[in-house]
Amino acid sequence: MWLAAGGLLLLALASLFVGVADVTPSALLDPQTRAATLEALTASRLPRTAALILTGSSLAVAGMIMQMLARNRFVEPSTAGTIEAASFGMLMMLIFFPGAPVILKMTGSAAAALVGTAFFVYLIRRIPAHSPLLVPLAGIMLGAIIGSVTAFIAYRANLLQSLGAWRNGDFSLVISGRYEMLWLTLAFTLAAYLFADRFTIAALGADISRNLGLDYEKALAVGLAIVAAVSAIVVTTVGSIPFLGLVVPNLVSLAVGDNQRRALPWVALTGALLVLSCDMAGRLIVYPYEIPVGTVFGVVGGLVFLFLLLRRPARAS
Repeated sequence: MWLAAGGLLLLALASLFVGVADVTPSALLDPQTRAATLEALTASRLPRTAALILTGSSLAVAGMIMQMLARNRFVEPSTAGTIEAASFGMLMMLIFFPGAPVILKMTGSAAAALVGTAFFVYLIRRIPAHSPLLVPLAGIMLGAIIGSVTAFIAYRANLLQSLGAWRNGDFSLVISGRYEMLWLTLAFTLAAYLFADRFTIAALGADISRNLGLDYEKALAVGLAIVAAVSAIVVTTVGSIPFLGLVVPNLVSLAVGDNQRRALPWVALTGALLVLSCDMAGRLIVYPYEIPVGTVFGVVGGLVFLFLLLRRPARAS
């Protein structure tokens, strides 16, 4: 754990000095360039790095909660309709309450994400237990339906550009004053850690959970609320990152098992490390231009997803 935390710290420090602007230790030490370099560092590089860490860790944890509650390894917010529902809620807030504060728009987005995720949970309870691959398929279909309706409304309201920004994670516009809402995801990640044992028991199923004395409905409601809130905050701030909440919990479970209290710190660290790495790769591949981190991770996550799908189909549920 200490080695992983140290690796994250080193990667975060490296992220501060990667980009078009000349932000280097020598520029910080030079009296002639110190002021401009320090301004670029505090206004752009530090907020971007913090946003990457918060987004990566919180989305990975949200994916782990989704997998435990749905009892399926191939479920995460982007394969359960949660991201699409959050985008739909944000679009409705923009149309009907364009002058509302950001926190109010985010609340509307979270409410829509919660409804969409709850409907997904209701839907998968009707899927036969011996068909685990139908669960993510149902979530993808649900997300496609919600996304199509959202795209049609956005087209009629001339808001397709905004919708495209929510669907693809991009940190190039993150500056001081435009990312601070992401710090709320830290609070929800800590809440997930406090409820980790309950989520672990809930993953055994409703009947076993009740026999062990757990209020299953309460644990389910708390988990769905955390997933919906994190998804809404991330979508409205930087956009979505596909497959992040799917591949990270699966990779961590291969190493440390399914106990959430033990696995959650590893999931958070791994998610932050992967997002930071993909963002730095996106800044360097076509330098001085930039590839959005959502695109880079979509490729990496898709390949890992295929690996997981082919590696252990018998353990998918």
